[in-house]
Amino acid sequence: MALVRTLRDQFDWTLFVATCAIAVLGIVNLYSATSAAGVQSDLHIQQIYWLTLGTGVAVLIVSIDYHHFERNAWVAYGAGLVLLVLVFLLGRSVRGSMRWIPIGGFSLQPSELMKVFLIIALAKYLHNDPKTDGRTLKDLVIPGLILAVPMVLILKQPDLGTAVICALIFGTVMVLTHLKIRSLVTLAIFFGVSAPLSWSYLLEDYQKGRFTAIWARWSGEEIDILDAGWHTQQSLVAIGSGGLTGKGFMRGTQNQFRFLPDQQSDFPFSVWSEEHGFLGAFVLLGLYLFVVIWGLKIASQARDRFGAVVSVGVSAMIFWHAVINLGMVMGMLPVVGLTLPLFSYGGSSVLTVMMGLGLLMNVSMRRFSF
Repeated sequence: MALVRTLRDQFDWTLFVATCAIAVLGIVNLYSATSAAGVQSDLHIQQIYWLTLGTGVAVLIVSIDYHHFERNAWVAYGAGLVLLVLVFLLGRSVRGSMRWIPIGGFSLQPSELMKVFLIIALAKYLHNDPKTDGRTLKDLVIPGLILAVPMVLILKQPDLGTAVICALIFGTVMVLTHLKIRSLVTLAIFFGVSAPLSWSYLLEDYQKGRFTAIWARWSGEEIDILDAGWHTQQSLVAIGSGGLTGKGFMRGTQNQFRFLPDQQSDFPFSVWSEEHGFLGAFVLLGLYLFVVIWGLKIASQARDRFGAVVSVGVSAMIFWHAVINLGMVMGMLPVVGLTLPLFSYGGSSVLTVMMGLGLLMNVSMRRFSF
């Protein structure tokens, strides 16, 4: 009983309530998004199943002291790499991308899970690194290799969005663990110089088309809204038509008349904004911002470097997912197929976020332990 009472007292109810709020709003929004023009779907029920499974995984993670994950970090990282390789051997292609491994009645996307494994591996390396002053480029060689191996496999699928998220998680962790400003500037120059090579050899033609569509929008050029600009155009119409308070639940015309593509996965925020307006969007964005700030607060209170880096990594994963997804739907970034955490439909995405939140809760609860 004393143990149960201790865990109850240490439980991070603030993080729990904020996460539940996003998930519940996501289910409500998914119900509307998949009921367009009277066509009923059970995706919101499946999302509840995934959230239930994800909650079970998160509870399991919370029940294990996170130092066990630190000791087995390389095993988890290696398992993630094996799953990425298995994609090319056992996976199935969807829309020209080989990202999923069929398992029974559902599909697993290993690149999603690799985000958490990458965070754990980086935390393990930095935890064992005795360096306390600013890191130079030389100090980034080994963690850079930890990032590069899964990134190459993910880009081969191809999955540009997930590869970008992995790179941003890595960059955020390195910057917040005392990367020297000079090293950061050097890296920025390097990526700027290598951008033409990335354009020529890494991007597929359809990906280039999405970038050129965004560039045309920024520069005021005419956009073919029936081709590469279709997704963004319909999303902007939906968001703009919501006004201050929105059109009401299940009354958004862009969604109900099926003008909005992939509204359950890539564009759920457009559905939400059309139905609930600026005020609804403000509440949702406020919840995401709160979770990220709370995650950084947990990092600042962590008992050790491993817990701090894990907390920073999970917070960065949620932050960049939200930023890039919102940038996509508002026409500021190209469409790269990234979900809005716990708001978009997707089993692997839900499991990954819940695993990350489980680790965050784990670090938060054990900051009281000695």
